[in-house]
Amino acid sequence: MSEQQGRVSREIRGHLFLIGLDRAEKRNAFDSHLIQDLSLALTEFEDHPELRCAVIFAHGEHFTAGLDLVELQPKLTSGVFDFTATQINPWGTTSRQRKKPVVVAVQGFCFTAGIELMLNADIVVAHHDTQFAQMEVQRGILPFGGATVRFVQTAGWNKAMRYLLTGDRFDSTTALDMNLITEISNDAPLERALAIAESIAQAAPLAVQATLAAAQDALAHGPTHAFEHLNDHLQPLLKTQDVQEGVMAMLQRRAPNFQGK
Repeated sequence: MSEQQGRVSREIRGHLFLIGLDRAEKRNAFDSHLIQDLSLALTEFEDHPELRCAVIFAHGEHFTAGLDLVELQPKLTSGVFDFTATQINPWGTTSRQRKKPVVVAVQGFCFTAGIELMLNADIVVAHHDTQFAQMEVQRGILPFGGATVRFVQTAGWNKAMRYLLTGDRFDSTTALDMNLITEISNDAPLERALAIAESIAQAAPLAVQATLAAAQDALAHGPTHAFEHLNDHLQPLLKTQDVQEGVMAMLQRRAPNFQGK
């Protein structure tokens, strides 16, 4: 790997897919290559029938220093963040939306696009000394990976604007207070993230995906729409082998063995 080209590592562990930002010599700053390879990796995860949960982490000391504007600035107007209809957009703002769960582990610096990446995830574990910053206004641009919507939805207007409008740094405790992260780890956040992901992978995968879809309905369209369509998510599950396995496992007092069927 050259210094100018970013990529992600891939590893399959059972039903888990580990995706590692691998541009440590540049503090995992997102250049166009890293952005595209992350999209391809998430698309591989989505399309692999045996994979049930992905874990995004970073090699090196830092999750990401944000966008590599030196490399990206000439390309921003040409659509470097445009993805094909078949690709997963890691930030979920356009193109194909993922249906499977993603857990993120962060440490060191987690700036700009890194915050937006974890805001589009489902669960986030942060090391206790992680430093966060949504500093786009300090670079003459605005957040365009979802923070103007998701940061505000998650933290509330006043708390979000405190950091969106200043670009100031904040710590893991503040991130937890604003609900940007799920929990703080004093040890390696990746290990805790893997433990959570494994718990997700042991659940019925079709039920996990339906739960995500129903919750996303509520966020995107509001409670009334979500309640009206809740049965649309439930009825297909009632016809699966997994729901029968769940009942039998309960009656037999054993762990279920879900097949995603």
